Amino acid sequence: MVERIKCCIGVFAYNEEKNIANILNALLNQKQDYIEIAEIIVVSSASTDGTDEIVKGFCQNNSIIKLIQEDERRGKSAAINLFIKQAKADILVIESADTIPEFDVVEKLVKPFKNKLIGMTGGRPVPENTKETFVGFAVNLLWDLHHEMAMNSPKLGEMVAFRKIFTEIPADSAVDEASIEAIMLEHSYRLVYVSTAIVHNKGPETYNDFIKQRRRIAAGHLWLKDNQEHKVASQDSSLMLTLFIKACIRDPKNIGYVFGVALLEVYCRLLGLYDYKVKKRNPFKWDTIDSAKALNYKGKKK
Repeated sequence: MVERIKCCIGVFAYNEEKNIANILNALLNQKQDYIEIAEIIVVSSASTDGTDEIVKGFCQNNSIIKLIQEDERRGKSAAINLFIKQAKADILVIESADTIPEFDVVEKLVKPFKNKLIGMTGGRPVPENTKETFVGFAVNLLWDLHHEMAMNSPKLGEMVAFRKIFTEIPADSAVDEASIEAIMLEHSYRLVYVSTAIVHNKGPETYNDFIKQRRRIAAGHLWLKDNQEHKVASQDSSLMLTLFIKACIRDPKNIGYVFGVALLEVYCRLLGLYDYKVKKRNPFKWDTIDSAKALNYKGKKK
């Protein structure tokens, strides 16, 4: 008989009534040949729509689902800390409520922890945005580059698993997964990118929303470098330039779009630099991106 690895999943929501049922159904229907999902804890941060009522309905029919309601939004990292304190397993999985994992993602992320040297794993985010618009092309290109980067130097995001070796991450971190990476590396654990663990998400659809999101992430990474002495792979300018050049060679008919995305990314990073260094802003409690909430993916069957 195979000894299954027990894990707890944290889902973090703010006004996610459009997707929360989809993600909970996807998590309840996960493959569990080598793992056991002991708990699914939803942290709802002062939601004002129907999110909490939907989760309560799931709680009535599924004993492993629990709801933590925050009276005030304190940022995702603070919500993660609530989850860590409540979770009873040694392996934790965290996921934003505006994503949908395929049916085998949790198992693929948790199974590697049989190796005691591994501290954190992450899946591959795949956006549902169309490539027919410039913003949709930009979203897809950046996640493709994220994939190429992570294949060589793990940069984990959207849905990750990690060992519960700490009780909290910095509550004022705007880049929670990267903060966990920093802690794991500090304790000499390995990071593993699981490219076959597909997590569906939705990127921004408008220029304003795209810039708002990339600007916030850029400022968050600067905060991370100063406060946790961790530099994510995407902050390597020469690496990013190389990846953009490869994208041009790989897709010459869209070279204009690729060049445009590169310029837009530089612009967003400069805005993030201005926010962090000049305005002294740390966007750990950010406004939601409405155009990134219309995720239509319903999940595949086992």
